[in-house]
Amino acid sequence: MAKRKSRRSSSNVSRDLSFGPEEAENLRVRADLMIALGKLIEDRGLTQVKAAKLFGVSQPRVSDLVRGKIERFSVDTLIAMLWAAGVQVTVTTKQRTRVA
Repeated sequence: MAKRKSRRSSSNVSRDLSFGPEEAENLRVRADLMIALGKLIEDRGLTQVKAAKLFGVSQPRVSDLVRGKIERFSVDTLIAMLWAAGVQVTVTTKQRTRVA
């Protein structure tokens, strides 16, 4: 049986999957926004139909959201959905540790 090589995780799944640093950060931000929307749906006990009305999107879009189809959502779209639900999104930035 062939021996598998392993490597240490960077604690950033997107980066570990060989996405570039910019794409990995974009995926992280979208994932965080999607998690916030999913938590809102759960906390308010919303059905997909009710969530769709609240967010101003179709029920199939909410289905994509709860199924984690991250590739179907932009940061702008996710922020608009949160805003429609009465949630203000705040962005924080910090200097990267390694700058080229």
